[in-house]
Amino acid sequence: MDTKPASPPRCPYEAARAACDVVEVLEVVWERCRDTASLPVSTSQLRVLYALEREEGINLRTLGEMLGSTPSSVSRLCDRLTAVGLVERCPSPVSRRELELHLTSSGKSYLRELRERRELDLTPALDAMQPQRREDLLKGLQGLWKAFDEAEPARV
Repeated sequence: MDTKPASPPRCPYEAARAACDVVEVLEVVWERCRDTASLPVSTSQLRVLYALEREEGINLRTLGEMLGSTPSSVSRLCDRLTAVGLVERCPSPVSRRELELHLTSSGKSYLRELRERRELDLTPALDAMQPQRREDLLKGLQGLWKAFDEAEPARV
C-alpha cells in the first residue's frame, strides 16, 4: 500500500482527469448495483427518480427543464416509471390542467435500496484507505458538490 502522500494536482485538468477515472469505475459499480435491483431502471429513468426525490410534486415542464430534456421525452420516461409503480401522477391542487409527479413508496424504497447496495460495494475500497485519505476524499467530494451546485443549482 502506498504510504507516501500523493502530490496535489497541478492544474484543474489533472483533477478533472482523476475525477473521470474514478467516475468510470463508479459507473461499473453503479451498473452492477442496478443489474441486481428488482426493477430494471435506465440511467435516464434514474435521473428522473433523483429529481423527483429532490423536488417532490413538480410538473413535467419543470422536470424537463431540470433534466435539460424535451417534454415528450420526459413524459415517456414518466410513463415507464408509472407503469412499474415507481412514480405517480396526481392532479395539481393549483391548476386542473397540470399534473404533479411524486415518487411512490416503491420509488422511495428503490432509491434507498440502490444507495445501500452502492455503499456496500464502496465500503471495502474505502476501508482500505488510510483514515486521512478518506477524510481528504470526503472534503474534496463536498467541495466538488458545492462547486456543481453553485454552477448549476437546478441540475444537481
